[in-house]
Amino acid sequence: MFKKVLIANRGVVAVRVARTLRKMGIAWVAVYSEADKDLPYVQEADEAYAIGPAPARESYLNVDKLLDVIKASGCDAVHPGYGFLSEDPVFAEKVTKAGATFIGPSPKHISAMGHKVRAREFMAQAGIPVLPASLAIPEGQTDYTDHLQSIRLPMLVKAAAGGGGIGMQRVYDEKALIGAIDKTRQLSARAFGDSTVYLERYIEEPRHIEFQMVGDQHGNVRNIFERDCSIQRRHQKVVEESPAPELDRDECAEMADLLVNALKEWKYDSLGTVEMLLDRDGDYYFLETNTRLQVEHGVTEAVTGLDLVELQIRISAGETLDRILPSSVEQTGHAVELRIYAEDPVRFFPSVGTLTRFDVPDVDGVYTETHLVAGAAVTPNYDPMLALVIAKGTDRAEALQRAQAALDGFAIEGVKTNIPFLTKLLGSEVFREVRHHTTLAEELSKSVA
Repeated sequence: MFKKVLIANRGVVAVRVARTLRKMGIAWVAVYSEADKDLPYVQEADEAYAIGPAPARESYLNVDKLLDVIKASGCDAVHPGYGFLSEDPVFAEKVTKAGATFIGPSPKHISAMGHKVRAREFMAQAGIPVLPASLAIPEGQTDYTDHLQSIRLPMLVKAAAGGGGIGMQRVYDEKALIGAIDKTRQLSARAFGDSTVYLERYIEEPRHIEFQMVGDQHGNVRNIFERDCSIQRRHQKVVEESPAPELDRDECAEMADLLVNALKEWKYDSLGTVEMLLDRDGDYYFLETNTRLQVEHGVTEAVTGLDLVELQIRISAGETLDRILPSSVEQTGHAVELRIYAEDPVRFFPSVGTLTRFDVPDVDGVYTETHLVAGAAVTPNYDPMLALVIAKGTDRAEALQRAQAALDGFAIEGVKTNIPFLTKLLGSEVFREVRHHTTLAEELSKSVA
């Protein structure tokens, strides 16, 4: 097992990974920018290294600085968390060349599964249903007649690289297509260094269901149930829950089996997620894969009792699934995760400032993960997530009740937060009656006081 692990990330996920490393008795190394030097987890690390000024490209995305920390600290593994470099195959390769283990999939899987066009092609060949879509759109193309006939409006213009919905554009009008493609190219190039885009049919009001998968380095792959991640703003998730409510359980299990077989064929070798859209007719369609720990992994942990970060670590150390997982994993109860953001609760624009007050809730059945304390600054340099709230109950109603009690228990001053929006959501009949979909947040935000 590893003796010392560098957490090549910051914020909530750094705190989360450190929690498991402490439990496993593994020393951990933090890195920090000038903006983060006073955060509690940096002070609590076994070792901590400054890696540059606040802008992410000069610190957390500075691969050379991170490689210097690997050498200086003598760590034998690197956990990338989520975001930043977690899905960068070049970084994974450089970590290996530096003599440390990258805690995640092999670079070939990150490269293949992280590219949406290539992942779609593989899944289609494996018998997984996919939406009508184009291949990569060549630079300078202006005639889209064939695509308009085969894909049909409405459609999405999507970046082939990266995740988080960055650059995604909905198109309802043929005249808007070229402008949307140009905009997505620009945003994708800026965010991922790759301007490749493609077109995909857009489903009105789908649910977003994702399957938690795990593979090892010995050819084994298993599914650890599913999550409903339909509540999103700007194509980014805000609320997640497990088990996904009101699904046909047999159809869900059949899809999970298909995905396990596909990833076995791919010889997938770590934790990963396959994201699917579920339309109004109950049909599943492949969306994308994520070759990393998901922000919402905590709801799966809550209903299974597993530690998914520990699974990642032990798999990367060469252990087999039959050794680290029980033969049958069971779900108990229901769990809901709320992402607490520093943002305007109506327009969802980030809010920056100093947290003059930051009190987190103390509610039975609720766990809150945060990296912040009163006096900390919320800057425009990073994702504005303040905390993750994971509420578990014996059933969905109790989980939602506890989640609302947690929202009521926050006292945050100095920045705006999305708590009013989340309160509106949890109280809405559409959400409580499981009639929600991926554009519900846009509709509800207009009525937030």
